Amino acid sequence: MVRTSGMLEYFKIILSRVSFDALLFEKELRKALRTLIETEINQLRTWCYDTFTGKFDVILNKCFS
Repeated sequence: MVRTSGMLEYFKIILSRVSFDALLFEKELRKALRTLIETEINQLRTWCYDTFTGKFDVILNKCFS
């Protein structure tokens, strides 16, 4: 099992809570990408695609490209 940091878990909670609004979701995702380290970003990418594919495909592809 991969150990996740507190900040990664924090951003997962925030992204889940703001997922009702695409603009707010993108803003918080960009903030997470500025804050987290590379291994955490990779974990966040996997989680985001698993959780939000079909809802935020364009945002995810733009932010993680």
